[in-house]
Amino acid sequence: MDKVILPSGYRPSDDEEYMGSLQLEYFRQKLLKWREDLLEESRETLNHLKEENWNEPDLNDRASVETETTTELRTRDRYRKLIDKIESALIRIGNGGYGYCEETGEAIGIKRLEARPVATLCIEAQERHENYERTHIDEDRLDKA
Repeated sequence: MDKVILPSGYRPSDDEEYMGSLQLEYFRQKLLKWREDLLEESRETLNHLKEENWNEPDLNDRASVETETTTELRTRDRYRKLIDKIESALIRIGNGGYGYCEETGEAIGIKRLEARPVATLCIEAQERHENYERTHIDEDRLDKA
């Protein structure tokens, strides 16, 4: 892939080639920035955990520290999963699959990718997927009742 330089203030539009070099570079940079932000927050969490006083004499203070830590670790786990999705999106940019639905092959759309740059499904496929999950979760609940 040739080096593409984005014009200052560039935003993808429907008036240009879908997933052309400018749009791909725009989303590549957006994903890289997002990944770096998540990694920086993770580093801050690790530093915070290293500095935390784990030997609080007061049980309430200790419980608060443990609750905070659990919440932070859960958040970082979500970040880790999101970073994996970002990595997959970057691979799709490299192999030409980015911006197209994994189920239908249709364009996902600029607006959807702006809102969720790691999206792999077009809106219709995403809705089918969510309806399927909802139906099966409801069936599982009925089976357990």
